[in-house]
Amino acid sequence: MLRSGTSIGANVRESVNAQSKMDFINKLNIALKEANETEYWLELLHETDFLNDEEFLSIYDDCGKIVATLTKIIKTSKERLS
Repeated sequence: MLRSGTSIGANVRESVNAQSKMDFINKLNIALKEANETEYWLELLHETDFLNDEEFLSIYDDCGKIVATLTKIIKTSKERLS
């Protein structure tokens, strides 16, 4: 989870200096994949009682907001390419 969770921010940071609009979108797509992987690890940690319900819901909600934000940015960026 540490790897996938920190990779989200690293890929978003990389997208700031993307070489093109497509490069920007590709980097954000990688960040989105990492966010989805992080959701998986959170679910696994919750199912194995490593995270209690309160911890899980707080972090999972934040991760869900990141997924939604990245999805919206990617969608809008793709629409502007056309």
